[in-house]
Amino acid sequence: MSKTPTRRAAIGTGLAAGLAGGVACARPLPRVVSLNPCLDAVLLHVADRAQIAALSHYSRDPLQSSIAAVARTYPITYESAEEVIALRPDVILTAAHSSPATREALKRLHIRAELFKVPNSWAENQVQIRRIAAICGHPERGEALIAQVEAAMAKAAPRPGARPITAVVFQPNGMAAGHGTLVDEMMRRAGFVNVAQRYGLKRWGNVSLERLLDDPPEVLLAGQASPNAATWAERLLNHPALASVAPRMTRAVFPERLLYCGGPVLIDTAAALATARRHVLGAAA
Repeated sequence: MSKTPTRRAAIGTGLAAGLAGGVACARPLPRVVSLNPCLDAVLLHVADRAQIAALSHYSRDPLQSSIAAVARTYPITYESAEEVIALRPDVILTAAHSSPATREALKRLHIRAELFKVPNSWAENQVQIRRIAAICGHPERGEALIAQVEAAMAKAAPRPGARPITAVVFQPNGMAAGHGTLVDEMMRRAGFVNVAQRYGLKRWGNVSLERLLDDPPEVLLAGQASPNAATWAERLLNHPALASVAPRMTRAVFPERLLYCGGPVLIDTAAALATARRHVLGAAA
């Protein structure tokens, strides 16, 4: 008698048992397009290269992006619906500042788009990292990235009992981050007291040069104007009047590309703040 039916029955029974035990064919990993530079930075850490259909064009700007060199090796879009749809992604990462027209077009075409808000704390940022990692099918990479950021924060933290140092962020056009922002939390973790509130700022806004000169903090966390800066906003960073408060206010480098994003950018943010603190303490010694 042939054993084939018995063997087939056994195979069928084994397959059913395997599926019942949670063993199933692996689904293909999704192809992802990101329309936001902050989301781009996280995506590079948690997705396979082959999964990334395109990044946002902002990520190639060395003044605004912390991943500019790597981003040049990936396709980009300028956020138009036509570009994005042509890439045929499985999911699109969008932010509140992404093109409303593109987001509406994706909605009409029933293309999966995940919307992310600007995180205002490390706790909120962790939720976003985990969400992006889960979308990409690599939750463990999200946990690894979180661990890297927390290690960088711990390394940048001042010693117990160290005196807090007053500081304010001062970027092109006087742009600063106030209380309740992720930058504010990073400053506190690194041993600074963000005094933006005494200049009338809430979360985000501009600090006038006059108010800064009238009541300077101990340290100015300033961006660097590009060579031969053509705009008034950038020239403000090198205004001669800032020299008048140099004896009372130390200037430390805090690149603008570290101001707006969380995720892996926070590793560089923590290092920059720790360097700024050492610089200030050295100058005061």
